[in-house]
Amino acid sequence: MRVALDAFGSDTAPFPEIEGAVLAIKEELCKEVILVGDEAILKAELEKYFYDTERIRIVHAADRIEMGDDAARSVRTKKDSSMVKTIALHKSGEADVAVSAGNTGAMMSASLLTLGRMKNVHRPAIAGVFPTQIGHEIILDIGANVDCTAEHLMQFAVIGSKYYEYFFKKPNPRISLLNIGEESAKGNQMSKEAYQLLSESKDINFVGNIEGKDILDGITDVIVCDGFVGNVMLKTIEGVGFSIFAILKEQLNKDWVAKLGALLAFPAFSYIKKKLDHTEYGGALLVGLNGIPVVAHGRSNAKAMKNAIKFAARIAESGFVQSTREYFERL
Repeated sequence: MRVALDAFGSDTAPFPEIEGAVLAIKEELCKEVILVGDEAILKAELEKYFYDTERIRIVHAADRIEMGDDAARSVRTKKDSSMVKTIALHKSGEADVAVSAGNTGAMMSASLLTLGRMKNVHRPAIAGVFPTQIGHEIILDIGANVDCTAEHLMQFAVIGSKYYEYFFKKPNPRISLLNIGEESAKGNQMSKEAYQLLSESKDINFVGNIEGKDILDGITDVIVCDGFVGNVMLKTIEGVGFSIFAILKEQLNKDWVAKLGALLAFPAFSYIKKKLDHTEYGGALLVGLNGIPVVAHGRSNAKAMKNAIKFAARIAESGFVQSTREYFERL
């Protein structure tokens, strides 16, 4: 499996990308990593590592897309950027997947412009994998489409169902619609229409609405929503997670009794931290496109980049994209 990696995407690039690529090769997570970015800088940094030099190569890109850049404009004007070239390598077949921890909007724009939508797919979406109390679930859309129709959510449900089935090897996954109540009559007009479409579909296992309080309970496998709601939910979950650990740290440092209690509870805290750690999967998949573009978190460290490479390679090997394309072509 050949992975094209935007080496100048993350907040602290290119250091996490380089170390993540080296780790991925050493752990046999893929056949080759193609680092895309300033060749001189990448060569100098790679000399600090011991690795199989035949399995990491560099493709020079003189420019980069910054986090604050306008997404659509930067993709059009920065043709020699590391992100655009990473997607181009995937499009040309030189790489099986494309990974970037850069500007999410630009990654979506570049992927849509270069790879194109699957036939009969109305909108691409960002699908994220979330930990739950008893496993994992896929939520989409978490930021690509602010305004959606019921038909868009119907397509997200089909794509999410196939994603879960192929990635987690579990047939007939449970699909839920994120709403303000479990009853079918709850929500705005779009939600009500989406509920009707989802409940009538014979291609998915729709189990009804799900409320925000139940998202991480593990009572469903795939959750669909529009990108506005999904992104607010994503940022809220991230914020709550950081706040809980910050409050715990503050309280546990107050006196020696609390510190002793923390020491005894350390295994439990370690388990929770690992379960909620975003670096375990490393990225979110842009679905509905003719390819496998993966967006990693801008704050990614080397572990996150390594796992983003692993995640992308696993998707490529699963057959998810081919199956989804065939489904929509038959419509």
